[in-house]
Amino acid sequence: MNIKLDEGFQFGLGAFETIAVENKNPVFLERHFRRLQKAADFLGMGEISQRGITEGAVYRYLEEAHLESGALKVMLSRENSIITERKNPYTEESYQKGFVADFSQVRRNETSPLVYHKTMNYGDCILEKRAATRAGMNERIFLNTSGQICEGTVSNVFFVRKGCIYTPALSCGLLPGILREYLLEHYKIKETEIYPEQLKYYEECFVTNSLMGIMPVTKLGEITFPERTTADKLRMEYMKIL
Repeated sequence: MNIKLDEGFQFGLGAFETIAVENKNPVFLERHFRRLQKAADFLGMGEISQRGITEGAVYRYLEEAHLESGALKVMLSRENSIITERKNPYTEESYQKGFVADFSQVRRNETSPLVYHKTMNYGDCILEKRAATRAGMNERIFLNTSGQICEGTVSNVFFVRKGCIYTPALSCGLLPGILREYLLEHYKIKETEIYPEQLKYYEECFVTNSLMGIMPVTKLGEITFPERTTADKLRMEYMKIL
């Protein structure tokens, strides 16, 4: 692999997508490409199709790698276009146990345009995810500079109260996740501002990303969530389309 030392390598000015593969199918590939193109436009990297990032290229990679299930990572910088693969780390045991999470002491800067694109400027997320693991947690949740809940290190977060689903609004400072987008299109979900002190009023919490799908959260900070009915229902319906 010939990697050029461009701005992506030196300054994190690149973008990437992580795509679940199920039964040789790259899940939501078109949605991932759309988001990657938005990041490419923002960073001035041109059309992704002209950079070799196409549906055909992905399926050729899957065939050559003999990949039936797992995760694809598509990376793009000004002088590099790379596709790699790895295992999906989330197991059925993960879902049965549910996640335990806490709040990060690092604040999301909702005024930064980088927050709204999946760029290689990903240090806060990786370091906080590793810190969560060392602390025996599965995930950490960021607050923004106003103290509002925005997102996890690698996930979007949702809460349920009296059968209604809520999620932080994009303006709170978060990546518009692919699965988040899908859920907003197919279910009645209210985007709003949520503060940690309000969590005692919610019965359920779950997080989402392209690899984990829909993951119940049993505890966030000091708040325990005894219910997982909505997360289980959404996950069951989501798995039918894979």
